[in-house]
Amino acid sequence: MDSLFGTINGWLKAIVSLGLGLVVVFLVVDVLFPGTTNIVANLADFVNGFTSRGLVGLVAFIIVVAVAFED
Repeated sequence: MDSLFGTINGWLKAIVSLGLGLVVVFLVVDVLFPGTTNIVANLADFVNGFTSRGLVGLVAFIIVVAVAFED
């Protein structure tokens, strides 16, 4: 059972790592060629969705970032 959860955990970490890598690539492309991917606007909307909720949103955003960058 532990090996099954370890395998699933490994897959999920790989998928999250791939997603974060793609976000970085799209950010670079959007900076070099503005308006190509619109990821800067999408990330701004994502962050504003959390911060518009005040302190609770800020805490939730910090938790999401901490989980995303956990090693």
